[in-house]
Amino acid sequence: MAERTAHRHRVVIVGAGFGGLFAAKALKNANVDITLINGTAYHLFQPLLYQVATGILSEGEIAPPIREIVRKQDNIDVKLGWVTDVDVENKKVKVTAPSIEYEVEYDTLIVGAGASQSYFGNDHFADHAPGMKSIDDALELRARIFGAFELADLQQDPADQERWMTFVVVGAGPTGVEMAGQIAELAHRNLAGQYKHIDPRKARVILIDAVDAVLKTFGDRLSTHALRQLHLLGVEVELETKVVDVDATGIEVETKRGHERIDSMTKMWAAGVAAPPLARKLAEAAGAQTDRAGRIMVEPDCTLPGHPEIFAVGDMMSLDRLPGVAQVAIQSGRFAADQIKRRLKGKETGQKFQYFDKGSMATVSRFNAVASIGKIHLSGFIGWLMWLAVHLLYLVGFKNRFTAVVHWFVSFFGRGRSERVSTFQQSYARIATREYGDPFERRRVEEAEAAAAAEKEAAAEKAVAGTTPAGTTVQASSAGAAGASAAAKGGTPAKAKAAGRR
Repeated sequence: MAERTAHRHRVVIVGAGFGGLFAAKALKNANVDITLINGTAYHLFQPLLYQVATGILSEGEIAPPIREIVRKQDNIDVKLGWVTDVDVENKKVKVTAPSIEYEVEYDTLIVGAGASQSYFGNDHFADHAPGMKSIDDALELRARIFGAFELADLQQDPADQERWMTFVVVGAGPTGVEMAGQIAELAHRNLAGQYKHIDPRKARVILIDAVDAVLKTFGDRLSTHALRQLHLLGVEVELETKVVDVDATGIEVETKRGHERIDSMTKMWAAGVAAPPLARKLAEAAGAQTDRAGRIMVEPDCTLPGHPEIFAVGDMMSLDRLPGVAQVAIQSGRFAADQIKRRLKGKETGQKFQYFDKGSMATVSRFNAVASIGKIHLSGFIGWLMWLAVHLLYLVGFKNRFTAVVHWFVSFFGRGRSERVSTFQQSYARIATREYGDPFERRRVEEAEAAAAAEKEAAAEKAVAGTTPAGTTVQASSAGAAGASAAAKGGTPAKAKAAGRR
C-alpha cells in the first residue's frame, strides 16, 4: 500500500455495505486518503441472505473479505470497528472494536452504516423470531430451520411434530416472500423421503403481513402472480394480519376473524427496518432531523444540513421517500464520491442526487421470479433469468459468482441443498449473548472497574497515612469507579453498575 501523506484530503467511510463500498471504489483514483470502517471484515450481499439460511449458498459466497475487494486500491485503509459517535466540531469519529477503542479524524465523512431490523417497539420478539440482516442471523435461522425437522422426527406426539414443522414468516415483502418460498420448496421437494417418522411435505409455511397484498410495491399484476405461486407451493398467506405477541412456542395475531394463536417453534421476522443508533447520534450532533424510521433527513445533495462535509447514504438517509434498496445505496455512495472529487477540483458542488430506478426483483420459487423495471413487468421463468443475471452481476468476485452458479445448479436442477450444516453455537448464540453479554464489552467493564478499585485502594492508603482527608478521597474514588465503568460502556454510572452485576 502506498505511503500516506499528511496533506492529502482525509475521507472516512462508515460501513462497507453497498453505499460505503461503492463510494470507496469510486474514489480509487482520487487524491484522497480513505479510511473504511466496518463492524465486520467482509462486505455482505444482503439480498441473498435467505439462500444462506435455507442451505443453498454458503456464507462465504455472499460475504467476500473487504481487504480482498480493495487489495489493488492504494489509497484505502480498512479498519475493523463500530462507529459509536461522531464529534462534528473536531471532525472525529469514535470507534469501538474488540478490546480496543480509537478515534479517526476526517475532512469529509460518508456514513453508510445500513439499517437494522425493526420490531416496531417490540424488541423482545427478536429472541424468538430472528431477523435477516446479518450472516449471524442467516446461520441462526439455518440451524433453526433444519433443526426443526430433526427435532420433529424425535417427537412422539403428533401435536408436537406439527408444532416443530410449522414455520411462520412475518413480512410479505421480497425477503419474506423469498424465505417462505424456499422453506416450502425445502420441505416439499428437498427433504421429502429423508425421515422415517415424519413427512416433511406436511410442514406448514405461513406468511403473515398487516398489509393487503404480498410484494405490494411491485404492483397488482406481479403481486397477484407471486400470491398464486405461493399458494401452489403450499404456503398459507395471511394478509391484513397483525402480530401482537411472539414467544418460544408460537405467535399471536389479530385478524379479521379475531384473535388467534399459531403454534410454531420456528419463526422469522422480515417486516420493517430502522436506522441504526448511529443515525440518531449523528443527527443530534449535527442538529439534523430524523424521520419515523430514524433515518437522517438530508439535503438534496445527501449532505447533512449545515455540514457539507458529512454525507449520509443508503439506508442512513431520508430523501424524497426513496426506498431502502441496494440501488439507492450504490447510487448515493457513488454520488457522494463524485461530489468529493468535484470539490477537490474546485468545481461546483451541491447538485441534487438523482436516483435512477433500475427496478425491483424477488424470487418466489426455483425458475420463478417477478421483476418490475419501470413499465416492464416480468414474471415466471423470464423474470427468474433476469433475477439471475442481475444478482450474478453484483456478486463480488469471479470465484463467488462461479461457486454460486454451481450451488444454484445443484439446488434448482437437483434435489440437494449443499449447505445444510449448522452448529449448536449458531442455534444458541442469541441466548448466550443475552445471558452472558458481549465478552469484549464485559472485559472492558471489568478492566475499568479494576482500575477504579486500584485507584480507590491507593487513595485509601494515602488517607490512612494522613496524606488526604479519608472521607473525601474515598467518596471521590467511589464516584470514579462508577464513572470509569460507565465510560468503558459508553453509558452512565447506573448502567455501568448494572453491567457489572451481569
